[in-house]
Amino acid sequence: MYGCQQVLLTPDDELAAVLEYICSEANKLTNCGTYYARQIWFKCRQIIGKYDLEKEYKSNKHFQALYSQVAQQTLRAVAESFKSFQGLNKAFNKGKITDKPRPPRYQKKGGLTVVAYPRQALRFKNGLIRFPLGTLVKTWFKLSEFFIPMPSNLDFKNIKELRILPRNGCFYAEFVYSIPGIQADVDAKKVLGIDPGLNNWLTCVSNVGTSFIVDGRKLKSLNQFYNKRVATLKKGKAQGFWNEELASLTEKRNRQIRDAVNKAARIVVNHCLNCRIGTIVFGWNQGNKNGIELGKKNNQEFVQIPTTRLKERIRQLCEQYGIQFIETEESYTSKASFLDKDFLPVFGSGPEGWKPSGKRVHRGMYRTKNGEFINADANGAANILRKVEIQLGLALAKVSRAFLTAPSRVFLWNSKKIKRRDAASARPKVSA
Repeated sequence: MYGCQQVLLTPDDELAAVLEYICSEANKLTNCGTYYARQIWFKCRQIIGKYDLEKEYKSNKHFQALYSQVAQQTLRAVAESFKSFQGLNKAFNKGKITDKPRPPRYQKKGGLTVVAYPRQALRFKNGLIRFPLGTLVKTWFKLSEFFIPMPSNLDFKNIKELRILPRNGCFYAEFVYSIPGIQADVDAKKVLGIDPGLNNWLTCVSNVGTSFIVDGRKLKSLNQFYNKRVATLKKGKAQGFWNEELASLTEKRNRQIRDAVNKAARIVVNHCLNCRIGTIVFGWNQGNKNGIELGKKNNQEFVQIPTTRLKERIRQLCEQYGIQFIETEESYTSKASFLDKDFLPVFGSGPEGWKPSGKRVHRGMYRTKNGEFINADANGAANILRKVEIQLGLALAKVSRAFLTAPSRVFLWNSKKIKRRDAASARPKVSA
């Protein structure tokens, strides 16, 4: 499997000019390839071949301005995007997806695009990575290479690809490297159910008698501040207005989002490793953000929280440690009572007149049939386990009211953790 690490570059003026130039040339070459591929599609209804663009643009000045393997990677990315479009178009014609796909569009004129260097093009010497430049650059500027430092936590031998990412006025080096698989000491019959949300970003309940909540209120607050500042800066400006302050603000917010995703995923996986949990069941409804109606304010908050990205990051870590990751639909899990063993229908196939025995009385609190109060999100996470109970042959006897009443709350950006007093000694440590 492969990992990915981004490093913020702090180039001097000369290196910044080189990075801007190659990313600009990659952007122009991408638009050239997109134009040709679009014409083939519109006139012949055919998708461009993987190597056809390289043959067509081999003598193009933008192709020659880049190192040959980099130019090839750029054009192959265009061909792959059209191949993906073809697959989506076939799925639309068969009724598998509802939104009609559009052919890939052009990059913004005058913009910058990702530049990808394969491992074979790179050289490592004295702690620096050498990047070669194209033939025209050597002729015009008498410059044949540039260097960036190698991160101390990575081994150059494991690098598979290195990308230069231009983003909001900054440049990142993205290292793609191979990761050896680690078979952790876990038991597949020990399962963690995860219910994603907003204030409670991830509510987790296991069948080994543990429960905790990854807090999402700080992340929501960061999004609210970002939206407020953007609205203030754009007030009275023309549509599409953008400046350096907006770029800096957006980049800072994006870094915070990436940090939150990595921290939350690591909290979940570390908990599984500590408790020898070998299976994670993630409740997820496809397209659950499409057309959602929670009110203007809640819509904005919910849609901007990157739960999909977090789900995929947890999946990657599970693959690395040999933990089974299962995604299941979560219909009726919030309404049904876990303690009363309510029937859990599949979305769209619920029996007529179905009613839960309990009720969510207000945010965060669920009342069971017997009048007992438990955490509403913990109830949902436990019901997610019930969705796959028979399929996986799970034993849920340890998922009791004690662990559904007040789960521990874990915060992303500090070590503070709130526990239930009477169960503090029974909970395993959850570390970031």
